[in-house]
This record gives sequence, structure tokens and C-alpha cells, in this order.
Amino acid sequence: MVHAAPITIGSKVRVLRVRDRIPAVLVEALKSDPTGTVTGFRTVDGQGIGLVVDLGAGQSAWFFDDEVTLA
Repeated sequence: MVHAAPITIGSKVRVLRVRDRIPAVLVEALKSDPTGTVTGFRTVDGQGIGLVVDLGAGQSAWFFDDEVTLA
């Protein structure tokens, strides 16, 4: 079995999808460039670990680990 490389702080990631509603500004940012850099982790209520992603231009958001992949 092949294991994917772990996502760590500093990893470049691509946002694949978003489960929850997000602000229009963030939607536009992801449309123009869905990549970013992981800057931290967030504990989410029983659903796993969230990744805090810096999308550039001063925008940062968190995503579930299954919403992103290594870029």
C-alpha cells in the first residue's frame, strides 16, 4: 500500500472542494488561485483536524484535511 506524504506546516496545498458556505471574497480568491501554504492546524469538533491555509493577499482560511491535497 502506498501512503501519501503527510501535510505539514509549510506544505503547499491545493484546495479541491469546500464543504461549508464561505464568503464571496474567499470564493473569488479560490477561483483565481486555489493554492496556498499551510500555516497551522485547527481542532475541529470530532471531525478530525483542520488546516489553516494562507491563500496570499492577506487571506487565510481553514479547511478539512480531505478538502486539500499537496500541490
